[in-house]
Amino acid sequence: MKRQGASSGRKRARIPSGKADLFNIWINGILMPVSAFNLTGAANGFLMEVCVDSVESAVNAERGGADRIELCSGLVEGGTTPSMGVLQVVKQYVQIPVFVMIRPRGAICRPLPVTFHRAFDMVHDPMAALETLLTLGFERVLTSGCDSSALEGLPLIKRLIDQAKGRIVVMPGGGITDRNLQRILEGSGATEFHCSARLARDSGMKFRNSSVAMGASLSRSEYSLKVTDVTQVRTLNAIAKNILV
Repeated sequence: MKRQGASSGRKRARIPSGKADLFNIWINGILMPVSAFNLTGAANGFLMEVCVDSVESAVNAERGGADRIELCSGLVEGGTTPSMGVLQVVKQYVQIPVFVMIRPRGAICRPLPVTFHRAFDMVHDPMAALETLLTLGFERVLTSGCDSSALEGLPLIKRLIDQAKGRIVVMPGGGITDRNLQRILEGSGATEFHCSARLARDSGMKFRNSSVAMGASLSRSEYSLKVTDVTQVRTLNAIAKNILV
């Protein structure tokens, strides 16, 4: 699951006036007042959340028109909690809301809105699990419809949104691209979606020793990195806006 904190932006969440400093949260062992974050929602009829793991990707996501950022570390491992330093720098450079991946953590962090991560896609009975999340107080759930991608899981995502009836946000995520976004949004009725919009970029390293791997053997090259692409974010944004016309 993940917690939200954001730099200056749009409409704030409903925290009692003058009371924000009374609430505190722990991030990576550091106590932070809720007043350090802005809690915001979608200004349009849909909301695009872009998953990033670097300051550059966060800046590119905002430039491309993203409504919100999910800030992570270790995306190749499914996403882990970023360092406090990365969060602080990202907040200096972007104005849109930032949701921080918290993994693993045990409790729900009131009064901040909480999203249940794609662990939801491993449950035996997703319809019953959705009701459990409502009982626990989650504001949204990120899901690929318990399948390999949001497109493959589209029928279940539609059923979940129909069952939720606005009580919880069901946010499709997983393999969303400009080739399938329209079908996913129109087929599910979702008002928010989650994507990474990344492209591989060649490393700047000049000398490369192909005989050595610094760590576990992974599918991605050690001489490339993935960064959120401004053009991809803009394209996805435009597709979603067109659906509302």
